Amino acid sequence: MATPTRRRPWYSILYIQVLIAIALGIALGYFNPDLGKEMKPLGDGFISLIKMMIAPVIFCTVVHGISSMGDLRKVGRVGVKTLLYFEVVSTFALVIGLLVGEIVRPGDGFNIDPASLDPKAVATYVTRAKEEGIVAHLLAIIPPDSFLGALARGDLLQVLLVSILSGFAIAQLGDVGQRISGAIDTAAKMFFAVIRIIVRAAPVGAFGAMAFTIGSQGLAALWNLGALILVFYLTSIIFVVVVLGAIAHFAGFSIFRFIGYIKDELLIVVGTSSSETVLPQLMRKMEHLGASKSVVGLVVPTGYSFNLDGTNIYMTLAILFLAQATNTPLTFGQLLGILAIALITSKGASGVTGAGFVTLAATLSIIPDIPITSLALLLGIDKFMSECRALTNLVGNGVACVVISRWEHELDPDKLHETMAHPLIIGEEMETVPA
Repeated sequence: MATPTRRRPWYSILYIQVLIAIALGIALGYFNPDLGKEMKPLGDGFISLIKMMIAPVIFCTVVHGISSMGDLRKVGRVGVKTLLYFEVVSTFALVIGLLVGEIVRPGDGFNIDPASLDPKAVATYVTRAKEEGIVAHLLAIIPPDSFLGALARGDLLQVLLVSILSGFAIAQLGDVGQRISGAIDTAAKMFFAVIRIIVRAAPVGAFGAMAFTIGSQGLAALWNLGALILVFYLTSIIFVVVVLGAIAHFAGFSIFRFIGYIKDELLIVVGTSSSETVLPQLMRKMEHLGASKSVVGLVVPTGYSFNLDGTNIYMTLAILFLAQATNTPLTFGQLLGILAIALITSKGASGVTGAGFVTLAATLSIIPDIPITSLALLLGIDKFMSECRALTNLVGNGVACVVISRWEHELDPDKLHETMAHPLIIGEEMETVPA
């Protein structure tokens, strides 16, 4: 029988604090835009604190997960299943974005002359897109300059490469490897303890990020291109409920209960517009949900580079919007070409704010039919779009982790349903019980 847990005061619950902070940030940005803009360092500082811990957490989790599996063939099997799942679901997301863009046609009626747009507004993004273009995405897994270089720079793909190699090496060292693996697991507990401290500052980060967004963009940015924002949000909701909901149903759980279980993380993402800010907490919550530690360590970090459902929907929908807004006709063959290019460029885009916009610029840079200067149309609303991208990405990666754990018969069904039935109790345990 579970020990009764005393409920905390409502004002001490993290997601309530984040909600209040978001509301206060919106109010400050609206009524005092200049002061709201000055709050930007609060949001940036919180994101930087979390990003500081991501590389060591992923390294420790992946290395310990692989080295503790014992059967290295299992690592390869899980990896193949994971990448296959990611590719199928990512393709669904891209196709849904194309279909919605063709059916709803949110860009019709804009009649924008590309020559009238200021190319300087998107020059920085275009330059960065060329630097991080299709070749860079294909070769992003090239080893870093040094072992510690990947951890220092925090490049997710390079950290994964170093972690996987280290995990395989340690697994082959016998008793010595077991001692090294145990030490790494102990270090991971220390890193998660640091993250639990940092996460308490989430309301401050959410307040600063939201105050800056409203102060710099204004609520008018929402109304000017409201149709596209509405279509994107509705499409993402339909994808989560229908596509991810169907996947969750066949895996034996409810998508709505799952969303309720990760509500704290979702609200932090709303405030920061970055799914990376909750990566460590998501990994911990998936373990508390009953997924095996080894599968969590492989699936969740990989998903942040290869399973970005929200970014995929945004890319194809935004490309069709820009084509329609500039009266650029696209043939069926060109649509298939966009789909093929997006399948490649969408890989390796991290959950950092603005990464989706850069990925979109990289895709447009190799589609000559659509003027890349048309990106200026989306610049003012990208912050609002990035929130939905990050939310959808987060839910998609969480569902993937549970599903693949189920495939590997490493999911405790009783613990899964018990945890989802009492998400608040489990959440409190995560904050009070040592990792």
